[in-house]
Amino acid sequence: MHYQIVHAFGAGVYCVFIALFLLAARIPRTPPGANWFAAAISCALLGRLAVLYLTPLGELALANPVYGSFLILEKVLLVMGFVRFFDLQQRTLLVRAVGVAAVAAGLWMLWSDNQLALPLIKSTSYALFNVFALGSLSWMILHDKLDCPPLIRRCMATACIALTLHWASGGLIGHFYPPWLRYGFLLGTALVALQYTSLLTAILALFHRRLIQAEAKALKMAFKDPLTGLYNKHFMNNLFDQALLLATRPHHLVAVYYIDLDNFKPVNDQAGHAVGDKVLMCVAQRLKEAVRSTDICARLGGDEFTVIATQLERQDQAPEIAKKLLAKLAAPIEVGHQQFVLGASIGISLYPSHGQDLSRLLEQADAAMYHVKHRGKSGYELYTAG
Repeated sequence: MHYQIVHAFGAGVYCVFIALFLLAARIPRTPPGANWFAAAISCALLGRLAVLYLTPLGELALANPVYGSFLILEKVLLVMGFVRFFDLQQRTLLVRAVGVAAVAAGLWMLWSDNQLALPLIKSTSYALFNVFALGSLSWMILHDKLDCPPLIRRCMATACIALTLHWASGGLIGHFYPPWLRYGFLLGTALVALQYTSLLTAILALFHRRLIQAEAKALKMAFKDPLTGLYNKHFMNNLFDQALLLATRPHHLVAVYYIDLDNFKPVNDQAGHAVGDKVLMCVAQRLKEAVRSTDICARLGGDEFTVIATQLERQDQAPEIAKKLLAKLAAPIEVGHQQFVLGASIGISLYPSHGQDLSRLLEQADAAMYHVKHRGKSGYELYTAG
């Protein structure tokens, strides 16, 4: 009755694991090992059910090899699932060795017929197979690079090594101390539960890492322009507040440049939007190269950009930066076998002379930029009231 209670409890726990592994396997981009783990623990469940239903019917000679066969298959699926989940392609030969050992153990069980010892931990050949399979799994956990947190890896290693020692020494301990066979069976059940719990935790850790990466990507998309990688318009106010912190010294200025590309519309019309996107990406790269590390670049939309230059000590530094930006943007841009010459119209406004907030400064710089457009494009102008 004692073994029946343990098997019944173990079967219930295994059903929970099967459901969780199958649920995890249905989540997109889950490594294929989750299905293998579900199959492995399903074999362990079938083995326990065989003992539960065949033993009361007096079919102990049948229950023992059926239970053992399912556990052999469980170990094979467990090792294969581990290799698939962690993508350990270099361990293919070891997986084959475990498969060959499983076939040998299965044939031995058929040959032994009803001579198997109960519990199976007392069967030397069967115990050797489990030692080899679990020892191989322990070796991979300890020596291969696994994509999982160190704590989970230590839990997996502890469970596998403990199970390996359990199978290696259980029969001998049980020979000299018979009550150990009862307690050892309970210990083995607990270690198997720990082993599958650690594997399930590794899957959950993978999902957690993906969630964090997706959140980081979403935050990046909220702050950055997806095409050029520059900051976007929505994040400009925060960036401007940072720029003001860098202008806390007396007489420090902040210059806002409103940049509108010249001759960009023909690029889209003649070469297509795909080429136009590559041109914009090149423009963004040139803007980043033209400014200092303390300056800020952003894309306002379409072919309009802005640069916030911080820590300027004199007003005449603003035109010098504008000239540098014009020189960068006037150079020919090559995309494939095509060459485009754009240029830019740049309007400049200064903090605190022309405004105290970014929206006002952008408005003033935009007005100055339109003066450049009306004069014939490709130039810069500092905002002047009126």
